[in-house]
Amino acid sequence: MARRPLPRILSSGTTSLARGRDLARTAADSATDVLHPLLTIGRGLRILASAGRRTWAETPKDKRGPALFLGAACVLVVALVPYGPLLALITLMAAAAWQGRDRTPVKTGPSDAETERLGSLYEALVPYFSVPEDPNPLFAHGGEWDKAFSGYEFDEAGRVTRLRIHYPAYFTDGEAASRARIETLLHAKSGRGREYLFEWDEEGNQLDLSVLAALPTGIAAQPFVTSPGETVLGFTDAGNVRRTLPVLDGGEPRDVPPVLWRTGPRSTEPHLLAVGLPGSGTSTLLRSIALQALRHGGDVLVVEGGGSGEYACLTGRTGVLAVECGPTGALNTLEWAAQETERRLVATHRARESGHPAPDDTRRPLWILLDRPSVLAHLAAADGRPDPLAQLQVPLRHGRAAHITVVVAEQFDHLELLHDAVWQHTRARVVLGPAAIQQITDVLGLPPHTTPTSQVPPGRGYARLGTGPVHRLQVPATPDPYDDATHPGFRQAVLELLPERRPGQDGPRNAAGAPDRTPAAKPLQAHPPAQAQGPAAPSEVPQTPEVPAETP
Repeated sequence: MARRPLPRILSSGTTSLARGRDLARTAADSATDVLHPLLTIGRGLRILASAGRRTWAETPKDKRGPALFLGAACVLVVALVPYGPLLALITLMAAAAWQGRDRTPVKTGPSDAETERLGSLYEALVPYFSVPEDPNPLFAHGGEWDKAFSGYEFDEAGRVTRLRIHYPAYFTDGEAASRARIETLLHAKSGRGREYLFEWDEEGNQLDLSVLAALPTGIAAQPFVTSPGETVLGFTDAGNVRRTLPVLDGGEPRDVPPVLWRTGPRSTEPHLLAVGLPGSGTSTLLRSIALQALRHGGDVLVVEGGGSGEYACLTGRTGVLAVECGPTGALNTLEWAAQETERRLVATHRARESGHPAPDDTRRPLWILLDRPSVLAHLAAADGRPDPLAQLQVPLRHGRAAHITVVVAEQFDHLELLHDAVWQHTRARVVLGPAAIQQITDVLGLPPHTTPTSQVPPGRGYARLGTGPVHRLQVPATPDPYDDATHPGFRQAVLELLPERRPGQDGPRNAAGAPDRTPAAKPLQAHPPAQAQGPAAPSEVPQTPEVPAETP
């Protein structure tokens, strides 16, 4: 009989070491619990022996002889008395247990510094939680803070990490402006530079304040355990989602809660809008989405308005139709995308009319990724050409039924240049980088449930899918693999996820034979190249009698 191979998770060296450490730690804790009485008695015997040696050292030399004689006489009497040795042993063990007990003082209340900080918070909240008409105010100047505060915790620096506040029932906690004033005040008084979570209980008139831990930033791009149609935008707090994904964080396996964006014909948020400042991580998010789309067998179109060449690693790869950086190529590419959307709709409609399933080329996912398209719109307007963004209306309106997904990344300074169709049809929103609460609210439609900080790592922000809640978000590290200034481990992870190059598409090379880091050395194609398994290119659209297609 052939032996069945061990599962991969049991044969992994890292997992075995982690499991071994957990077993050793559990065994040590269990042994400590079992041997706790013996440890206490041993500690007491050591204390008694030290006290005996100290007493003997302090005894004068002329009195040591009588002391020895008295001790020997006591030992002789104990030995002659019935059950004397047993009673002496019991007495010694009891004395050792008493001396070896844990004498750590139990903290029963806050320290003086913590009491002063709680009193300061109480006095600061008095103008907001009190009215002159209240005969018995819960918040009053010089009042008792322990009636309003409970469940308080502090860190090593003496700052509040958790606090429960009871407020009067007449406080207008249903108004966003009133709640925002309280949250701003608590953020300032409890210590800036940290991210706070505020949970309002309107029924119980309670406000819970807690400090959130930083989201992990060491998770690089990797093959995530997702099904087709699911895209990992990033990772969030454990209490906000019900699902976790196994990932490698700095080489260590762990389970983290993801923010999953579902696309396809049944998606309620078929398109995505990402907004941020320069260096906030919007390009990283688009690269992460592109790698996941290529892994699930989709086709990708990239239109880069910045012209920095951050998507040169995708040029010539299998599944990548085109990477455009100029207004002419972007206009041609988006015109083709609009005609491809119409072709898919017509083909699907005629197939259903005839009782046949939709053709395979109409069900293959097509991803249109636009990074800073407002720059291309400005260049086109300067040259007197049509706006390329005007061609996005057809994929945005009908892309869900045609298996086409549009992802737009733009900066805060150029949001007014986006068309109304982008704002109307991009129901999935992401805000990255430091931003004011009002800016986040304008993009997501709701204010964040936490207090954003001024200093955040790249890829850190907030996400909201449709009408759902606002989630904290940390995008997986997906840098440009041709950028030497980034982490080498992250760049290697991206290179391992890139698909193979198409025949004859080796990409630009330098004199040493390595990939050239200046993408401008090789001009990008103006039209999407033909794919063996994807939709036809603009110049090679199949001419069928059922579904005619035109070349732009």
